[in-house]
Amino acid sequence: MAKRDYYEVLGVSKDASDEDLKKAYRKLAMANHPDTHPNDKAAEERFKEATEAYDVLRDKTKRSNYDRFGFAGVDSSQAGFNRQGFSGFSGFEDIFGSSGFGDIFSQFFGGGMRGGSAQSGPARGSSLQYNVQVSLHDAIFGTKVDVSYSHDVVCDTCHGTGGTGSRTCPTCGGHGQVAHGGGFFQTITTCPTCHGTGHTIDNPCSSCHGSGVMRKQEKLAVTIPVGSDDGTQLVARGKGNAGRNGGPAGDLVIVVNVKEDRYFVREDRDLHLQVPISFMQAALGCEIEVPVIDGGKVKVGVPAGIQSGKSLRLRGRGVPSFRGNMNNRGDMYIHILIQTPKLGALDIKARKLMKELSDALGENTSPEPVPFDGN
Repeated sequence: MAKRDYYEVLGVSKDASDEDLKKAYRKLAMANHPDTHPNDKAAEERFKEATEAYDVLRDKTKRSNYDRFGFAGVDSSQAGFNRQGFSGFSGFEDIFGSSGFGDIFSQFFGGGMRGGSAQSGPARGSSLQYNVQVSLHDAIFGTKVDVSYSHDVVCDTCHGTGGTGSRTCPTCGGHGQVAHGGGFFQTITTCPTCHGTGHTIDNPCSSCHGSGVMRKQEKLAVTIPVGSDDGTQLVARGKGNAGRNGGPAGDLVIVVNVKEDRYFVREDRDLHLQVPISFMQAALGCEIEVPVIDGGKVKVGVPAGIQSGKSLRLRGRGVPSFRGNMNNRGDMYIHILIQTPKLGALDIKARKLMKELSDALGENTSPEPVPFDGN
């Protein structure tokens, strides 16, 4: 049977990136691996075909030769694979280890892809997340907030040992994990006896009960930098949960949530504000005072004849870049909203004047439609 094009085998285009190739191969390998499809010759052939295609295309030199000369440009016997089986192909650790697939393969194939567990060695503590809410003003100009949270710290009494009389866990043999099932198809879970530490304690510490860590409430002063935005993440290194067996502590990730302002809307480094004016102010032009995010108000000239929805720009009244210079800010846009007075609010004299104005302007009673913006 004629060999299929390698790009066709993986289901990718000829300009596919390395990451595209990895994703395509992961999917095919997971779906057709012989260990999960015993006695399925068709699946085995698909797996071999995908492996051969990936091993060629992942190598820049082989891929270039293949693109230029086709199958004649590559020696399939050197692709790390031959039609009789494996020939030193080492792509699994690279492919399945890069995005958590190594863990998946460990569960499917008995942990052989990783060569055993490291649960009994030093393990980094988990990181924590804390959400802090600030106003738009404080996000733009920066502020300080106090963060109170609980986390695991190394026990002061046993200094993280958990107690005395440490010995290898009899259930997992020190690996920290146990396998369930037989053959290749196994699942790996944390050891229920030692809870993943790989050892047990004969005389547990009275303070931490053998865990080596204690819960502590901590207060941390956090600086919200100038120009922070909704979703900005600040990392306090080593302020998360304590590590195990001498491992480093995790981090505390502070996520900034910016409350919506009543009037101002942020768009990247610009601010937007909607301001109403009367139709007479719009027709004749005027000077108005508008609020700014800094506090206070500034005077803005409105040109005669401005239309509703048009905007005026105030340079340098917007948002600085993250951790940037307050002297280098975005702009502020004032969106004009022309308000028509309600008939009931006008007295007889005002109505008469308006009617005279209408007659003087010769207003059109049969206006021509205008297209929407952009049409």
